[in-house]
Amino acid sequence: MTSSDGMPRRRLLEEQYFRKQEQELIDKLRRRAAAEAARERLASDTGLADGEILEDLLALGYTPDTVMLLHLAPLVQVAWADGSVSDRERELIVAASRTRGVAEGSTAARQLDAWLAERPTDAMFEKTLRAVIAMLEARPAREREQTGSDLLSYCAAVAEVSGGILGFGKVSPEERRTLAQITHELERDHRPAIARAIELFASV
Repeated sequence: MTSSDGMPRRRLLEEQYFRKQEQELIDKLRRRAAAEAARERLASDTGLADGEILEDLLALGYTPDTVMLLHLAPLVQVAWADGSVSDRERELIVAASRTRGVAEGSTAARQLDAWLAERPTDAMFEKTLRAVIAMLEARPAREREQTGSDLLSYCAAVAEVSGGILGFGKVSPEERRTLAQITHELERDHRPAIARAIELFASV
């Protein structure tokens, strides 16, 4: 049996098979090249050299357009600690995002909105904090201390603004536990850096 153009059907099927295999290989190489380019840019934007952490961030969906959200994820984690995000918590986190260059309507802003509308997974919070700690370790001591202290200060502010009269003066047990967890992870290598921040919420 021959095809309409006179080519034996078996040969035609073989050529179609090999063309398909070739195209699949080309597509695979393109995807690999795109993934490697994204990984290299993420490494450049974060200063991270740890391949495993970079792979985790890519798997979580971080891109060069959303990498500035890394330091905001702990704030979101605290906001969700008691099961919901209040309007005041949302306002504070969005305000904090603007100081980190997250423009209204941007890809990062839309991702942040999604986090505030639906709680991210525990794995996302854990792996993001791991990346943040690795980024801090790569910075000069003074900058590392200041950034760690600022991060915990913001986390404490998010917890405090969620309860009490007019939104101040009360931190839920769940928020306390989340603050303690984040503090514990950060202070493993940055004890002097965050001692002052611990004092901010130790008495609230």
